[in-house]
Amino acid sequence: MKKRILILLTTIVMINADAQVKQNLTPETLWKLGRLGSQNITPDGKRILFGVTQYNMNQNKSELNFYTVPVAGGPMQQITNEPGSKSILKIGVGGRVTYMFEGRIWQMNIDGENLTMLSDKAMDDIDNVRLSPDGKKVIFTREVAAAKILGKDKYSDLPKSNAMVFTDLNYRHWDKWNTGKCSHVFVADINGGSITNEKDIMPGEPYDVPQQPSGGLEDMIFSHDGKSILYVCKKKTGKEYAQSTNTDIYQYDIASGKTTNLTEGMMGYDTNPAFSGDGSKLAWLSMKEDGYEADKNDIILRDNKTGEKINLTEKWDESVNSFLFSNDSSKLFFLAVHNGTEQLFQIDLHGTLGSPTAIKQVTSGQWDITSIVAQAANTLIVNRTDMNHAAEIYAVNLYDGSMRQMTTINNEIYNRTRLSKIDERHIKTTDGKDMLAWVIYPPNFDPAKKYPTLLFCQGGPQSALSQGYSFRWNFQLMAAQGYIVIAPNRRGMPGHGVEWNREISGDWGGQPIKDYLSAIDDICKESYVDKNRLGCVGASYGGYSVYMLAGVHNKRFKTFIAHDGLFDLKSWYGTTEELWFANKDIGGNYWNKDNKTAKRSYDKFNPSNYVDKWDTPIMVVQGGKDFRVPIEQGLQAFQAAQLRGIKSKLLYLPEENHWVLKPQNALVWQREFFDWLKETL
Repeated sequence: MKKRILILLTTIVMINADAQVKQNLTPETLWKLGRLGSQNITPDGKRILFGVTQYNMNQNKSELNFYTVPVAGGPMQQITNEPGSKSILKIGVGGRVTYMFEGRIWQMNIDGENLTMLSDKAMDDIDNVRLSPDGKKVIFTREVAAAKILGKDKYSDLPKSNAMVFTDLNYRHWDKWNTGKCSHVFVADINGGSITNEKDIMPGEPYDVPQQPSGGLEDMIFSHDGKSILYVCKKKTGKEYAQSTNTDIYQYDIASGKTTNLTEGMMGYDTNPAFSGDGSKLAWLSMKEDGYEADKNDIILRDNKTGEKINLTEKWDESVNSFLFSNDSSKLFFLAVHNGTEQLFQIDLHGTLGSPTAIKQVTSGQWDITSIVAQAANTLIVNRTDMNHAAEIYAVNLYDGSMRQMTTINNEIYNRTRLSKIDERHIKTTDGKDMLAWVIYPPNFDPAKKYPTLLFCQGGPQSALSQGYSFRWNFQLMAAQGYIVIAPNRRGMPGHGVEWNREISGDWGGQPIKDYLSAIDDICKESYVDKNRLGCVGASYGGYSVYMLAGVHNKRFKTFIAHDGLFDLKSWYGTTEELWFANKDIGGNYWNKDNKTAKRSYDKFNPSNYVDKWDTPIMVVQGGKDFRVPIEQGLQAFQAAQLRGIKSKLLYLPEENHWVLKPQNALVWQREFFDWLKETL
């Protein structure tokens, strides 16, 4: 009996000790999490090489180092340990790793030993480096002069001038002004320790590769035999560039210098080209409609012998995010958001191509599969997240879809952190449709208590709201401060069929805003929601939604936070850069009085028209280098609130764009965010 009591007491002490060790997530802890980077598999399929980025808050910068982990299972091993950015280029037979570091190409064994330098001089002006299949050539991007925009370039006797002269649009993009330079693809030879015979494959062309701002290494690849280069480019300038999404895939023959457009006549985004392992097929992602950046993304398959193309997903009612050929070229694995999560699917290329029956869902669960790394026998290596966990590497069993975690980058922190409960909730909208919402509860949630509750408004407006993990808009972090969060998949989000995704275009302030009100009203039916302490937060289109709801919420909310939101659509149309987005989503310009869609947007769906109805404290966040939602949007909203006598705060981030990228700025953002909620909610 005494022994049983002793065991019981010991167990209670251990449970209490564990409870004392575990803490709620804080902004400071969030920024201690390692962030999974690029990954590659050894040719024998036995090990994964991957990068992990850690942030140094004192130095306000990041550091990336390489690790390996066995595919069959086993501990992670760190193989580099020095500050600076690194990128994997290739893993050769025998495990010899080629990588970029400090502008040079290096090689080492997979265990980090036997380090040698392949390039004898630093090339600090290059980016997006990729090796040819035989390792004898390299492609990279470099900025070249394309036009004289700067005063000092136009007038040699005025070398200190920083004036800019423009005669066309696209004078700035995302967070950079057009200074007359553009990014070109170069090809060069690797001879011993030198890179020689550099050649610009786009000489004299005023176009960018990769696509700005979100393109990367995926925009340029070698062919299977290494004899040609494929690259993605939108060969338009000025007003044409600002109003079009028509990128094409070009093939450059290295020997002849001839360039061929492989997607001639395909009018939307064509991106992410990839060859099958045997080189017989080429696949890429494609959208049909020019000017619609959130159009359905399909997989196009091209027979390289005949040139015949087929749309593999045309009749499938979702949109593809990324894909990978199987090792034997008989299947395509792809990722897509479906019913509120991003999952893995496969297409049997020996089946009835183009038929939905050829598509099979491989995984399912309350998580997102965010990228596909490689295939190793009957296992697929992927990255997985959920709202409580940042990305880790997992192995998917291709027979049954079961998953095994391979990396434990952040387990030490998770073991000390209380996690949130996350529920899927289904809500009837005002037009009688079913809407999925995620509900995130505070750690140690007690349904007998009442909690302040936040409505989260997603941006995009066609961005998915699934089980992703954000290092800024982090639901686990919000819940850890004592808030319930409801995050609805309102009209416009992918994963619920193409029509649901399309319905937001031209109707920003209509049904999607009603969907948000349906979500907050539905969660308020629960006894644990404090109906007198409701907040509303969001960024980009989510910030627009906050500004709209501030004028129509009918006293539901006690506080608002809008980050880089669109406040006045007329001034926004006059200053934003990617006009294809405005033309598609709000209907176009404001001076065409015959355009009924645009007129409704500017009259009925313009937040600035409802400022006279504002009556609730509001915090405004604005990036100084955000050219998508420029500075006047946040300043106008803050000024309007101040002049109306409404309690308000402006957080201005002069060096940030549409995101918050610098670590210390991100911590300021999160501290001010939660300070405002404590003060007003």
